[in-house]
Amino acid sequence: METAAPPRSVASAVWATRAVFATNGGMFATWVSRIPAVRDDLGADERGLGFALLFIAVGSLLAMPLSSRLIGLVGERVVISVCVAVSLVAYPVLGLAPSLVALAAVLFVIGAGVGVWDVAMNVAGHAVEQRAGRTLMPGFHAAWSLGGVTGAGLGALAARLGVQPAAHFAAASVLAAMLSAWAVRRLPNARETGARAGAEGERHVPPALGLPVLRDRRLIGLGLMTFCAAWAEGAANDWLALLLADERQASGAAAAFGFTLFASAMTVGRLAGNRVVDRWGRVRVLRTGAVVAALGVVLLLSVPSLALGYLGAVLWALGIAIAFPLAMSAAGETPSRGPAAIAMVATIACSGFVVGPPLIGSLAHAIGLDGALWVVVALAGGIVVLSGTARRPTSVRG
Repeated sequence: METAAPPRSVASAVWATRAVFATNGGMFATWVSRIPAVRDDLGADERGLGFALLFIAVGSLLAMPLSSRLIGLVGERVVISVCVAVSLVAYPVLGLAPSLVALAAVLFVIGAGVGVWDVAMNVAGHAVEQRAGRTLMPGFHAAWSLGGVTGAGLGALAARLGVQPAAHFAAASVLAAMLSAWAVRRLPNARETGARAGAEGERHVPPALGLPVLRDRRLIGLGLMTFCAAWAEGAANDWLALLLADERQASGAAAAFGFTLFASAMTVGRLAGNRVVDRWGRVRVLRTGAVVAALGVVLLLSVPSLALGYLGAVLWALGIAIAFPLAMSAAGETPSRGPAAIAMVATIACSGFVVGPPLIGSLAHAIGLDGALWVVVALAGGIVVLSGTARRPTSVRG
């Protein structure tokens, strides 16, 4: 039996993991907040910019399946360090890209770095959660959201002050590097965990995304559930403000406020998620949350009232907020293959963020956005049906 880590050590690891999540979210939001300025500097139209933006998703989808192999070779601490370094060097280059082709190339590199970073920090978060003996993953993802809010706010300030994107990205990268340098050294490492398990006579299997993982029905179901959650979340990110503006006749500011409410409710839901899950259980929270999200979308789409539309957006966010982090916890519990399982589920989820919103756009072209967003209710139903895959595997129950 492994000796429990000292409380101070666990607390340090918790704060370090929060910092790594916040840095990831903050830097991504920093970039997103300055996309209009980068577009204007390049003189690009929406079609060309959309082509370039696709490459950040392509980079992530291609790199994420390799994450578990890298973690198995050097541990998540080294992987996070390298990805942070690559990303923080690449972000400032976005503001210097001379063409859309160059921008796409840099975004591909960032997508690959951020994608692997995302998997590795979830592996680290799961390890900290296991050491602490309580639910922590929703709180880690809340840190990502808070980092995003901070990055977006500072980006708005930089834009108002007329700071050039390259200078803004460079300054943000320096701050992020300082925070990461403090945090990474305090993270747990899978290789160390494996070494301790081996010393206690347990068989440690290096994590790898191989056939045993790909054939695991529980993980496939968990990945599909996370795909539904990612698609439902991405649909709000891309289409909520437009729905309020076009279908509820909201002003630009009122529509933006609706999305702000959604993002704030997502953060609140994740902050409250740790205690809620510890009290009610993972599967019950997932099912209840999916029902709440579905009710919010039904309210939003059925009642022609902006105020009730705001309420619907809040319910949508609260219901879907912790589905992704809980899926990461559940995947990490896969015996001997936690990092590979997290990589697999995260990759499937990422594809939901990528393919979901464009599919809703195509459907909206045919039947209108009001009609297209009913697909989110079906996605919530998918979460309800598949939520049982988030139960702890029998072999790790204690």
